[in-house]
Amino acid sequence: NTAALHPTAMVDSLAATLPGNFAAPLAIFKNWTFALFYTLAELWGSVVVSLLFWGFANEVTTVAEAEKYYPLFGLGANVALIFSGQYVRFVSDIRRKLPPGVDGWALSLKYLMAAIGVGGVVIGFLYNYMVNTVMKDPKIMYDGEDAATAAAAKAAKKKKKAKTKMSIGESAKYLASSSYIRSLAMLVIAYGMSINIVEVTWKSRLRAAFPDPNDYSTFMGNFSSATGTFTFIMMIVGRFIFQKFGWGTAAMITPVVLGLTGLGFFGLTLFGPQLAPFIAALGTTPLMMAVLVGAAQNVTSKGSKYALFDPCKEMAYIPLDDEQKVKGKAAVDVIGNPLGKSGGSFIQQVLIFGLGSLAASTPYLAGILMVLTFLWIAAAKNLAVQFKEKQAEREAENIAEMEQDAKDAAAAAAAQKS
Repeated sequence: NTAALHPTAMVDSLAATLPGNFAAPLAIFKNWTFALFYTLAELWGSVVVSLLFWGFANEVTTVAEAEKYYPLFGLGANVALIFSGQYVRFVSDIRRKLPPGVDGWALSLKYLMAAIGVGGVVIGFLYNYMVNTVMKDPKIMYDGEDAATAAAAKAAKKKKKAKTKMSIGESAKYLASSSYIRSLAMLVIAYGMSINIVEVTWKSRLRAAFPDPNDYSTFMGNFSSATGTFTFIMMIVGRFIFQKFGWGTAAMITPVVLGLTGLGFFGLTLFGPQLAPFIAALGTTPLMMAVLVGAAQNVTSKGSKYALFDPCKEMAYIPLDDEQKVKGKAAVDVIGNPLGKSGGSFIQQVLIFGLGSLAASTPYLAGILMVLTFLWIAAAKNLAVQFKEKQAEREAENIAEMEQDAKDAAAAAAAQKS
């Protein structure tokens, strides 16, 4: 029903009267159903995975269980990414076996969306089972305690302090007052903006290299499998990095990897014609080389993000006291995450609107990426120093509390004897 839903005639008349810089927003308006679908697909990872899944996991999992099972959740998710990528490739390759005149991409899309529908039903069933069966069983939720103990645990849980909600103004004020939280927010903002800047430019090159949607989808299926495989390896290596080199080194790896690989990708994009003779000797073209380097950039950046950046970000909250943890996370969630995700897109829209195309904006995007990487590394270094200080303070407080508890216990024992 796209012919009836899309305002093609209206947009064509507007395009004839408006300057060429309005081409991008007019294209979104003209194909609004596709734009809406793309937006919801992009939100799936951040809303369903990051917010809903981990929120539910935090609700039903104890700290001891989290230390044991959370790494397995991450490994399982990336193993699933390997297989789902191959499913995308398989479905996209179906078109090669179809007779002439059949829209292969439409058929592939139906198979892909059918898999999404089946996955959604499975998620709904498992969630319903967890809520209505598992969470109502006190033997499971409260480690086999009796009914009175379970009731007391439920009452204590209800009395637990509600999550602090902060407005944008309150979040900005708190960020301005805390160097630690400000540096942490900078990490989140820099990653979101950097990966967006590189990814959008890379996907424009990818569309040029694979104009056929099935070929594009096949490539993206292999890309997903490669991302899952690399992340799986990095999660295993990441444990060694944390244990051997510590938080500071682990936090530095993602910006260094993203900056270096991003520089290589933009270099190939900008100087492709000059490098054409050398690239031809390798048996490929500057466009395909840029696509492959961009793919490697995305795979390594996202793999190091999932395996190192995310654990570093969550660990940074541990040395803080309860108030700082709640307010700091609220401030980062309100300002850091949205600004990181939308900031890169906003910068590109301004440049495209001002310069007329993404290709003309590429040199400026490369420069902005380098500035963001520098700020990211500086924030990581600053946060590493403060993290060590906070950690030492927290350990000293714990030791003092233990010594005081021991004194109190000894005093109580002496009083009992007397």
